[in-house]
Amino acid sequence: MTPDEAHDEAPDTVLYDRLQHEVALFARRAEQTRLGAAGELRYTMDRAAYLLLGRLEAEGPMGVKALAQAMSIDSSTVTRQVTPLVDQGYVDRVPNPDDGRAVLLRLSEIGLDRLHQVRRARIQLMAEMCAEWSAEDRERFTELLTRFNQEMVRRQAARQFAAPKDESKDEPEDGGTAGDRLGA
Repeated sequence: MTPDEAHDEAPDTVLYDRLQHEVALFARRAEQTRLGAAGELRYTMDRAAYLLLGRLEAEGPMGVKALAQAMSIDSSTVTRQVTPLVDQGYVDRVPNPDDGRAVLLRLSEIGLDRLHQVRRARIQLMAEMCAEWSAEDRERFTELLTRFNQEMVRRQAARQFAAPKDESKDEPEDGGTAGDRLGA
């Protein structure tokens, strides 16, 4: 079935076509806006870094594998994304008290300060962008966007669970070499 045939067949296809287009534009514009957040580079942070630091803030020190599972990404992706954060002093590698051979990733004080600085800039940006919206519109948009994101997570988890596991890609706690499934 061609896209045109599918378009003619389903009554909601026009709506879903608009939605997919708006989501694509949203992703591009969100990235462009993030890069210009509050007009200063010091208030920006790579999306992956922001999410990793936020997860460590929320859940405390954790191993690479646990962090990868919590974020629904490969351990190798976490290892690759954490390396520059360690180099910048935002994340510390600390001994695991339960297993002296393993390390945990912990948000450093510098990382926490940086995360809070970027978060404040992002909150300010959201406030500016939604300044003309009613409180009800802001709340509803947040609820719907949260629901949309949760559905994406649910679908990805279902796909990962349904996909046959390639035993050659088992990953050790330190991140291993398995390929990216999602990126972040």
